[in-house]
Amino acid sequence: MVVEDVAGGDVPVAAVGSTGVRALEPLLVATHDGESAFVTNADVSDVEAAVSSLSDGGLPDGADARVSHGDAPTSLPAPDLDGFAGDRAALARCGWIDPRDPEAYDAAVGFSDADADAVLDAAADLHGRGWGDWSQDEPLGGLWAGVRERDDPAVVVVNAHGNPGDALLLEGDPFAVLDGANAAARAVGADAVFVYASEGDEAAAASARAAADAGDFDVPVEVVEGPAVYRAAEPTMAIEAIEGNHRLEARLRPPGPEVEGVYGDPTVVHTARTYAHLVGALAGASSDSRVVSVTGDVETPTTVELGEAATVADAVDAAGVGEYTAACVGGKFGGLTRDLDVALAPDALSANDLGTEGVVEVLGADECPVAFVGRRANVASETNCGRCVPCREGTTQLTEKLRDVYDGTYDEAGIEELSRVMASTSICAFGRDVPRTVRTAMDEFDDAFEAHAAGDCPTGACTGEL
Repeated sequence: MVVEDVAGGDVPVAAVGSTGVRALEPLLVATHDGESAFVTNADVSDVEAAVSSLSDGGLPDGADARVSHGDAPTSLPAPDLDGFAGDRAALARCGWIDPRDPEAYDAAVGFSDADADAVLDAAADLHGRGWGDWSQDEPLGGLWAGVRERDDPAVVVVNAHGNPGDALLLEGDPFAVLDGANAAARAVGADAVFVYASEGDEAAAASARAAADAGDFDVPVEVVEGPAVYRAAEPTMAIEAIEGNHRLEARLRPPGPEVEGVYGDPTVVHTARTYAHLVGALAGASSDSRVVSVTGDVETPTTVELGEAATVADAVDAAGVGEYTAACVGGKFGGLTRDLDVALAPDALSANDLGTEGVVEVLGADECPVAFVGRRANVASETNCGRCVPCREGTTQLTEKLRDVYDGTYDEAGIEELSRVMASTSICAFGRDVPRTVRTAMDEFDDAFEAHAAGDCPTGACTGEL
């Protein structure tokens, strides 16, 4: 890490987490007298020059951007640099405060001491974010009130598995996530908080553990890691992992986790994004923004936060994407579309058969959409949990039908019927969402499916078997 090689002397130098705009990192921010200077892709010499300038009472020359602000900003002053777009709320402090220091968070935000009723009021209209959230796109208030009325002690789960935005929050602003979870614990009468992260997000898990050890929370906080596979983010599989089960399978429902969750106790499961937005709601801030991660055929994956009126195109533009074939909107099994002029509000995304996971995967100019959905169906057939027949057998049949396209048989009606059965009878979002990727691709690229069945790939990308 760059700052570990620099002695700051009288100038405090701190290593902070990522801003989400990783193409600019290491990002150096030098702050003095109501102004901050930003130096992108900084190295040790840049930090040494900044320390020298600050020691002399100034800011470094040659910065890539400068922002004037108040004397003691509590969040990152957003610079005019590619990758920064919109007003950051949940991500406000990522890349600004020391994620290891509870006093830094306390000075910037202040740990919440709102009582249970105040937390319930703040959460009443807050909607859950992401497919790892048991209240995805639904308000938290009613579910929490039901948990609170139960006699058994409750459990709070922070599901930060598999989504870049959730991992970013754990890595860069873990005390906000834990502060929100701790407030939720008061609201529902919980006696434990579990933070669930992917084994593939080592920095996020380490940061969460350090924050759990350093913070002073009402209830014990334990960090648990699960396997780095997509299905492991499903809320009931998260509970299985927390309980130590190695074979992760979706649980039958009802009852849902709010009735029988971790070790049989009533449990609320929300993503790190949801708890970070709860912290804002407790402070009276609006929660109508969305954390969106742009991945796929991009130079560097980027996570931004935009208002719900902004569009998918705005997020893709912020990531510096120019040419593309399409985008898979809404996670691994989101909807495929060429029209990115769709608002990020959940109802707008759903109306266009797109997902609300907060991940946009870009397909580059040379990507074949038929091959893309074929590979995605194959992944689903190989990685589903196997608990329910519609998903276990459906993903296999779906993959076979997509392979048949390459053999000259495009059974459009058969694929549509199989997709309807999977979407309506699978027990969890994994099986329900897989057909969406295929369904939307057939709607958007019907000519390409027909061309493949006739032995031609319009992009020239398909030269072998699926």
